[in-house]
This record gives sequence, C-alpha cells and structure tokens, in this order.
Amino acid sequence: MKLMFISDIHGSLHWLRRVLEKAEVEQPDQLIFLGDYMYHGPRNPLPEEYNPSEVANTLNLYKNKIIGVRGNCDSEVDQILLEFPMMADYIMLYHEGMRIYVTHGHGYSIDNLPLLQPGDVFIQGHTHVPVADLQNHIYVLNPGSVALPKEDYPNSYAILEHGTFTVKDFEDNMIKSISFS
Repeated sequence: MKLMFISDIHGSLHWLRRVLEKAEVEQPDQLIFLGDYMYHGPRNPLPEEYNPSEVANTLNLYKNKIIGVRGNCDSEVDQILLEFPMMADYIMLYHEGMRIYVTHGHGYSIDNLPLLQPGDVFIQGHTHVPVADLQNHIYVLNPGSVALPKEDYPNSYAILEHGTFTVKDFEDNMIKSISFS
C-alpha cells in the first residue's frame, strides 16, 4: 500500500491542485492530510491563489481517499465544508507492520512525543519543515508544507511505500528520506 502525506495547504488552491496532480502520477492508495487545510493563519502570509472555499470543494472530490487530522488553523466551521472527517487531533495507522501516530504537530510533536514503542512512527506537519529521522528508536517524520515551506525548503509532500518515507519537491527531487528496518 502506498500512502501520500500532505500538510499545510493553508487555503492555496494553486498548491492543492499541484499536489493533486502529483497524486495522479504517484497513484497512492490513501491521501493522508496533516491539517491546516483552508485558513492561512495569522502568522503566515496569504498563499498563492488563496481560495479556501474552492480548496474545500476540491478536497471533497477526493473524500473517499482522504484520511485527515485537524491542524491548529482548522475549526469546526471548516468541518461543515468538508465531506470527510478532519477534526481528530490524531489518528493511528497500521501500515506494513508499523504503528504510525499521525497528528498535526501543535499538541504532540517531534519535540514532545506521545508514549510510543521502539520502532513506532510519529508523523506531523505544522512546522512546514521536512523531517525524516530516528530519535530514541522512534521514527520522526514531517512532509514539510505544500503551500508555505519554511527554512528555505521547497514546497513538498511525502510518500510512504515499501518501508521508505520520502519527502519530494514538485520537480521530483528527493528532499529527505528514511527507510524503516
């Protein structure tokens, strides 16, 4: 099974369309959204082609493939527009024998991990900075931001397949990667 991780769209119709074009190429079984779907947030600039209502309409076209969590910029009114559940603070996935804790990152985070077992995977968005690392026997991951990357990283998303998590930019360059053993 192939999973695609997408985070921090922040209302950018341009970058949502771009990542969905990549999804057509990548052909993931599921799209895992790590929050901050429609609102840009008070600390962020307006992203390219800011259009939250059309972002919601576009996401709804993929509702059967989306698993999502709530970001710090998401609210109950956003859930009214979206036709898939996205208000959970976290979800647990089981993939290729691994337990994966998925959250946005504004509660539990790479710097404040929940109780996990050695070999578990923790994935978050929120910081807009890609991460693929092993920390105290826990895999810690972040796909970066689709719309508003930080720390001079490019716009990015991630693929998890065959035991490897790979963060990619939109020119198909690998930004970060880690294999689970």
